[in-house]
Amino acid sequence: MASLSSSPPSNYRGRLAPSPTGYLHVGHARTFWIAYERARDAAGTLVMRMEDLDPDRSRVIYAQAALEDLCWLGIRWQEGPDLGGPVAPYEQSHRHAIYLDAWRKLLRGGFLFPCCCSRKDLEAALSAPHEGAPQSDSEPNMEPLDDEPIYPGTCRPDANNIAQPFDSTVSETAEPGNFNWRFRVPDGEVVEFEDLNLGPQRFVAGVDFGDFVVWRRDGVPSYQLACVADDAAMRITEVVRGVDLLKSTARQILLYRALKLDPPAWFHCRLVTDSQGRRLAKRHDALSLRSLRQHGVTPQQILSGELPAEV
Repeated sequence: MASLSSSPPSNYRGRLAPSPTGYLHVGHARTFWIAYERARDAAGTLVMRMEDLDPDRSRVIYAQAALEDLCWLGIRWQEGPDLGGPVAPYEQSHRHAIYLDAWRKLLRGGFLFPCCCSRKDLEAALSAPHEGAPQSDSEPNMEPLDDEPIYPGTCRPDANNIAQPFDSTVSETAEPGNFNWRFRVPDGEVVEFEDLNLGPQRFVAGVDFGDFVVWRRDGVPSYQLACVADDAAMRITEVVRGVDLLKSTARQILLYRALKLDPPAWFHCRLVTDSQGRRLAKRHDALSLRSLRQHGVTPQQILSGELPAEV
C-alpha cells in the first residue's frame, strides 16, 4: 500500500535556479532536465528558485516564461514561487535579509574588505587576459558572473592571508554602504572537489581566481554570496549547473568554509553550443524555448537535440 505521508522519501534536495534576464534557451532546458531527472531518480525534492537579483535586467515576464516553458518541457518541482514551501520566499529579490546576515558573518570573521575599484578601473590596471575570457575561438564565452578579472590587490588592506576579525559589536549592525566588498582569498590554497559528472577538479586561489566581489556598491549581493546563502538555507544537497560555473564552485567552497557550512555535491553539465561551436546565450532568440514552442518544436526534439534545420 502506498504511503500517505507528505514527507519526501529521501533527503535529496536539488534545485532549478533560472535568472529572469531573458528567455531560457536549449542549453538551459537540457541542464534543468538533468537536474529534474537526478531529483526524480533520487526520489527527492526539486526546488525552483528565481534568481532575480539583478534589478536592471530581471523582468517579471521572463520569470513567468521560465515557469511556463519548464512546465511545458515536462519538468516538475515541489517547492517554488508558484507553489510555496517551507523555505519561502523563493525569489532572491525577497531574500535580502539572508544575504545581509551572511555578509555580516563574513565581515565578523575578517574575510572581507571594502573596495573602491570599479570594473573599468580593474580592466585598465590589468595587463593579463580576464579570468574566464576565451583563449581561442573554440572555447566558450563565460557568463559575466564567472569572468571577474583577477583582482590586483589595489584595496586589499594587507598582504598576508590571515583573516583579521572585526569588532563584533560593530559588525552586528554593520551595513555594506557604498562599496564593493571583496572576499580575500587565501593565496596559494588549493581548492579541490569531486564533480559527479566531470570528475576531480582543482583550482588555486590567487592564481585561477582572485579576491572576488560578494556585495556590490549598488546594494546588491553578488551571485557567489547569494548562491551559497540560498543553497545552505534551502538545504540543497546537490547542485546541477553548467560547466561554465566550475570556477565559481571553487569560490563558493571558500565561502562555505568561511561561513562554517557544509557544501552540497556538484554535478556540472557540458554546454550546448550553436552550429558555429559557440555556447548559447540568452541573446540567441531563435533557440529560446519560447521561440521554439511558437515554431511547433516539441519537448522531445529539444531534449534529444534533434532540432529542425530551419530553426
